[in-house]
Amino acid sequence: MSAPPRLLYSDATHTRLPADAAVVEDVTGGSLEQALERHPNAARASLDLLSAQLGELHAQVGPTFGKVALVDNGGTPAAGSCEQHVTEGALRALDEIVVRDPRAAAAREQLTDTVRALSAAVRPRTRHVLIHGELGPDHVLLTPDGRPALIDIEGLLYFDVEWEHVFLRIRFHEHYETLRTPDLDEDRLRLYHLAMRLSLVAGPLRLLDGDFPDRAAFRAIAEHNLVQALRLVGC
Repeated sequence: MSAPPRLLYSDATHTRLPADAAVVEDVTGGSLEQALERHPNAARASLDLLSAQLGELHAQVGPTFGKVALVDNGGTPAAGSCEQHVTEGALRALDEIVVRDPRAAAAREQLTDTVRALSAAVRPRTRHVLIHGELGPDHVLLTPDGRPALIDIEGLLYFDVEWEHVFLRIRFHEHYETLRTPDLDEDRLRLYHLAMRLSLVAGPLRLLDGDFPDRAAFRAIAEHNLVQALRLVGC
């Protein structure tokens, strides 16, 4: 197999541009999403390689949780823990949703109580690993021989690995089984799953308040995730 994409140029001194700059070798094999749609059996080898890459990524441990740019520069998060950060985000998302959808408004108390109960069940943890944060198959490009390369990595953060796996499970559907790992915290998975669903409702609905294009697709995302969130609380 070929080597991963090569780093052709990098400059963190801001000499040529007013920001960190990097030029990376072009990856010409299309996305993993396309490969899974067109040739799911052939794409299995790429999924296996992605699983190994995620193992390496998640083996990197940070001193605290938060965006890599913040933590690596000595910053500290505002919330006291990953689960507190997620819980607060879920409740904020719910506040946004209930004023935009009557079904969520009717189930507000049940959704709120469930978020708080799931959060209370999570046990403290101090180990935070490096995760992509929004890793769907469209964020994985392939070399011509199928080796995966992660893109859109500006959101890299040190966090609970369960947050990564909830997103992977939502985005990879039946292909997630190849990426699944043992020893995940089930309490965190339950909290993060509901929180992720609420986030995936609030974000699209917020965009639809303006003149964002491709409205039908974003409305469908919000609708699907609202139905899933309501199902999680028995509504």
